[in-house]
Amino acid sequence: MTKRSEPRKEAANVVGPEVRPSVFVVDDDLSMRESLVNLFRSIGLDVVAYGSAQEMLQSELPDVPSCLVLDIRLPGSSGLELQSELAKLKIHIPIIFITAHGDIPMTVKAMKSGAIDFLSKPFRDQELLDGVVAAIEQDRKRRGVDKVVRRLQSLFEALSPREQDVLKLVAAGLLNKQVAAELGLAEITVKIYRGHVMKKMGARSLADLIRMAERLGIGTDRFRVQT
Repeated sequence: MTKRSEPRKEAANVVGPEVRPSVFVVDDDLSMRESLVNLFRSIGLDVVAYGSAQEMLQSELPDVPSCLVLDIRLPGSSGLELQSELAKLKIHIPIIFITAHGDIPMTVKAMKSGAIDFLSKPFRDQELLDGVVAAIEQDRKRRGVDKVVRRLQSLFEALSPREQDVLKLVAAGLLNKQVAAELGLAEITVKIYRGHVMKKMGARSLADLIRMAERLGIGTDRFRVQT
């Protein structure tokens, strides 16, 4: 890190009125951890710092928009190994790697595995702050999408088996008469089922229903109708 300048005011906008985002810091250098904690707190972020990958994995992480600032060289498990372990645990936290000993293969591996950025020490405070703000905003958007998908999945699971079948076929692009032939139903019956599906899913139009199905992956090969 370089000598700290006053962070640009827009960095503070990352803190919304509903929740306080968190930054997780994993670095075995105590002075670096303390500097990072002070930097992130200066723009109103909650910060949790760890001295090793194991410490982070053993802790309970808050369920808020967040970002992980991760040293790539750590005692025990490396930063890259922690990145891999978090992915296995389906913990989706945007990661910014920091290192004093980076190389091209290491950078490529980190970025291919989903890292947001890779900064070499010493780096400018504002460069890191800008990266963290962008990462938290990305995580906020991902969480919003995940929330919508969970709601849609719940609505889909509440449909009757036949309603689910109709939705799958409609989402696959079949016309009512084709759905009727596929399921051995009268076309008017399919229309009634489709009306029920749209009402239960809260779809305002057929196009809206198709977009919902796309978000759930319905209509793809892995959602074949069982007849």
